[in-house]
Amino acid sequence: MTNLDYEHMNSALVHIEGTLNSRPLTPLSSDPSELAPLCPAHFLIGRTITLPPAPQVEETRPLTTLSKYMRVQQLKAHFWKRYSKEYISELQSRSKWRTQGAHPQLGEMVIIKDDRLPPNRWLLGRVTAVHPGSDGVNRVADILTTTGTLRRAYNRLCPLPSTLDQAAPDPRGPAC
Repeated sequence: MTNLDYEHMNSALVHIEGTLNSRPLTPLSSDPSELAPLCPAHFLIGRTITLPPAPQVEETRPLTTLSKYMRVQQLKAHFWKRYSKEYISELQSRSKWRTQGAHPQLGEMVIIKDDRLPPNRWLLGRVTAVHPGSDGVNRVADILTTTGTLRRAYNRLCPLPSTLDQAAPDPRGPAC
């Protein structure tokens, strides 16, 4: 519900494009100490996208009282907040309580849900240990991150799809 000129709209769209191209797709390697993911930016520029820190905008202020720059910042912050929650939710597989869902495995790369992260920052780590509850069902895992080891519940973890464990079919067909 805001009117932007070409330059401000272009700035907002470029930031949104950077956000979409920074999302982690799959681990770059199966090495447990490697925490870098493959993202769409690797195909475009050969590395991950880094953004300078931006000022935090209060979402309670009406858009009409903000300068155009602050409107763009608020639009970017709103997009990030919504996109990061929806993208992470899509990564989590949900199943009926009667069936056992897929849980993170040892050595698997996961995204850790953290609402306090700034835009284009994804908290990634590898599962190093799982801890069963009193009923014998695993519900908590230790995650190795770049800053140390964290203990998080499974509902805060989203496994990245891994293509490294799946062997690609030979395009020439089966071997004779």
